[in-house]
Amino acid sequence: MDKPLAGVRVLDLSRILAGPWCSQHLADLGAEVIKVEHPKRGDDTRSWGPPYLKNTREAAYFLSANRGKESVAIDIAHPEGQQLIRELASQVDVVLENFKVGGLARYGLDYESLKAVKPDLIYCSITGFGQDGPYAERAGYDFLLQGMGGLMSLTGQPESVPGSEPVKVGVAITDLFTGMYAATAILSALLQRDRTGDGVWIDLSLLDVQVGVLANQAMNYLTTGNSPERMGNAHPNIVPYQVFPSADGHIILAVGNDTQFQRFCEVAGIPELAGDSDYATNNSRVENREQLIPQLSACIAKHPSAFWLDELEKVGVPCGPINNLAQVFADPQICHRGMRIERQHPEAGSVPLVSNPIRFNGHALNAETAPPALGEHTLEVLQRLLPNQNSRLDQLKIEGVIR
Repeated sequence: MDKPLAGVRVLDLSRILAGPWCSQHLADLGAEVIKVEHPKRGDDTRSWGPPYLKNTREAAYFLSANRGKESVAIDIAHPEGQQLIRELASQVDVVLENFKVGGLARYGLDYESLKAVKPDLIYCSITGFGQDGPYAERAGYDFLLQGMGGLMSLTGQPESVPGSEPVKVGVAITDLFTGMYAATAILSALLQRDRTGDGVWIDLSLLDVQVGVLANQAMNYLTTGNSPERMGNAHPNIVPYQVFPSADGHIILAVGNDTQFQRFCEVAGIPELAGDSDYATNNSRVENREQLIPQLSACIAKHPSAFWLDELEKVGVPCGPINNLAQVFADPQICHRGMRIERQHPEAGSVPLVSNPIRFNGHALNAETAPPALGEHTLEVLQRLLPNQNSRLDQLKIEGVIR
C-alpha cells in the first residue's frame, strides 16, 4: 500500500521524546525521516537504560520512538557540519528541532537561516515554554511541565488521604501529546503549502500543550473559578466512574448515564438505589457521591472481579480490569489487532515494537525498519542527497565531523 506521506522528506534535529515521537509518527505514515545525531553520543535516550535490547546497548527508551528513521551522525557544532545541515535542509520538506530558544541560531540553523536556502520550508520548533514570554529561555522537561501545567494537581489521592501527594502520569504524557500536536501541525502545514506555496515556522510549547489538554478540568475551573483538586480515581463530573475493590482485586466501573446505573443496580441486587431520588440522575449522584460510593464499595467487594466483568458486560455496563503490561500484550483483543510488531535488527536479530494504532483500509501504518544504529545511514544518505562529494565526505569522516 502506498503510504500517505510517501515523497515527504523530514530532517529531524530533535532528540529525547517529543520530537522523535512526532517524527516516528511521520515515518510510520510514509515520510522519509533523516535523524541527525551527534557522532559520538547520539540521541540521549540511546543510553537511558537499563533495560537494553538483547545483545546491544540500545535502550528500550530509544527504541520506543525511533523506528523507520535513517540515522545520520553529524557534529553540528562544527562549521562543516553546519554546512552539511544547510545543504540537507535545501532538499527536505520539513525540519523538526527541539533545541532551546536561540540554540540553533548560533549555528546558522534557525528558521530564518534555513528559509534562505529553502523558501517553502516547514520548520517545527518544540521547546518547553515557546519562543517568547518570560519563561522562554528555560529548559523544559515533561515532569516539570506536568506539575507547572496543572496535571499533577489533578492526579493522585485526595489531600485528605494520609501520605497522599501529587503524582505524575506513568508515561511522559506531555511529551507524547506535544509530539502528536507537532505531527498534526506539520501535516496541516504541508496541506497549506500545497495551496499557497508558502512554508511556515511552527512554534510548539510543552507548557501550552499541557494546559491545552486539561480539557474538561480546565473548563471546570474556567466556568466556576474553583480549582479542581485531586480525587484519586474518581471522576469530577460522573458518578460512579472510578476504581472499586472486588473480593479478589480491583475493577473499573465507568457508568456513563442513568440507564447504565439502573442496570448496574439490578446486577448488584440493589435496585432501590436506582430509584432513590438522591442517586437516580448523574447530577444527584455527583452531589451525593460521599453517601453513594461507600454503599457501592461494600456491594462490589462481595464478589470477585470476574463476576462483575462477566455480568456487567452482559447488560452493557462499562466495566474493566486493571491490567499490567504482561496482561495487556497477552490480551486477545490486543493480539488480534496486532499491537505488538517485530522488526529486523542487525545486532539483536529482531526487536519488538508497539504498532502505530492508525489503520488505513484495514492495514496498520508502521515503518518497515527498526530504530537505526547510531550513524547507520550517514554515508548512504549524504551520498544520495549530496552526490559526487565522496572525497569531501571522506575528509569529514577523518575529521570526526561525521560518523
